[in-house]
Amino acid sequence: MTTTALIIGDLQAGIVDGHPFVADMLPVMEETILPAARAAGILVIFIRTGLRTSGLDAAAGNPLVTALRRAGTLFHEESPETLVHPRIAPLPGEVVVLKRRASAFAGTDLDLLLRAQRIDSIVLTGVATGAMVAATLYDAADRDYRLTVLSDACADGEPDVHDFLINRVFPARGADVLTSHEWTARL
Repeated sequence: MTTTALIIGDLQAGIVDGHPFVADMLPVMEETILPAARAAGILVIFIRTGLRTSGLDAAAGNPLVTALRRAGTLFHEESPETLVHPRIAPLPGEVVVLKRRASAFAGTDLDLLLRAQRIDSIVLTGVATGAMVAATLYDAADRDYRLTVLSDACADGEPDVHDFLINRVFPARGADVLTSHEWTARL
């Protein structure tokens, strides 16, 4: 039984189709990472961001959530834009976790799911490197998970932020940073 889970964060239709910086990583996910993880029996967990249409989960003093709310329906939980992109759609039995903040752990049942499956190692992918990936990495480290970040399966609208986190911060925080090919070769 594997003790590793692959987390795919915020690769939802509206983000992928609306942000060119994500385009290069989608084929890596579709053609390399997902097939390898599935073949190895690794638990695949998709994370999607969706805010309540009512706005009750958006505190006026939170500038990030306020900006997401102002992005039209892009982040409304009922919007098709928040669904996992169809090119990497979850298979039956794969988990989709709805989050309302940057970290995939904040206010979700992700930790419960991981612990119930005796997962102790997380492979992080997704967008944005400086938001979902970083927030989830810090949260997972505080919960004592072993961490791997796939550098070519993360992206950020600010390439310098991505590079700094991937090359300096994540390794300094104890994460293994690998390319998708390096990771799949180890499976």
